Amino acid sequence: MAQLERLRVYPVKSLDGIDVDAATILDGGTLEHDREFALFDSEGDVINAKRTDQVHALATDFDPESGALVVETPEGETERFVLAQERGRAAAWFGEFLDLDVSLRRDVSLGFVDRREMGPSVVSTATLREFASWFDDITVESARRRLRANVEVSGVPAFWEDRFVGDDAPAFEVGDVRFEGVKPCGRCVVPGRDPDTGASTPNFREQFIEKRRETFPEWADPDAFEHFFTSMLIARVPDSHRGRRLNVGDPVSVLED
Repeated sequence: MAQLERLRVYPVKSLDGIDVDAATILDGGTLEHDREFALFDSEGDVINAKRTDQVHALATDFDPESGALVVETPEGETERFVLAQERGRAAAWFGEFLDLDVSLRRDVSLGFVDRREMGPSVVSTATLREFASWFDDITVESARRRLRANVEVSGVPAFWEDRFVGDDAPAFEVGDVRFEGVKPCGRCVVPGRDPDTGASTPNFREQFIEKRRETFPEWADPDAFEHFFTSMLIARVPDSHRGRRLNVGDPVSVLED
């Protein structure tokens, strides 16, 4: 049976994600605590892993109850910040680590997602397994951390999420929350890096594209894909379903409207 296997949010954009048992859909259509905070430089540009691989060197954990972020450096030193109350101190610490003039901003209604008009990202557990099988040094958990999806669905085949884009694509429902596919997620340099060290996997893009072409599912609409360097679905939750709650273990069903 198809079900919601995992919910993962990324409290600070580009830093480590955390697994949660449940999450509310915010008014902006994203998950609570997802990219709620983000680091910006003095020019107002976001600081992310696409821009600097230094962020991979930091191990972080976030407690949704207290709002505390714990950061560990490669040397094993740790710092703790209650982000809602200590944004200035946290920004100064990150600025020193990154050697940049840094500010830390917060958005509780939408978060600092890349695609501001869209919603959660979706992948199947089988897709992660397939992706990991393409590379000798990538585990399923590494694949999960590289792709950074919010919603993971089990009990479905690899690339199940590809069927929800294109002409006449259906929607799907997780519990009582409707998801509508918007676009396949084109990938950047981040999935090609080890999430712990930032080291690049040799020939990652070329091998990914070759394998993606070979395994492209028959139920997907090729016209909805600009290229084969894609993995994951960017979805949208309709306005009328925002404020509802997702729970790990919720059943997942395809809606043939």
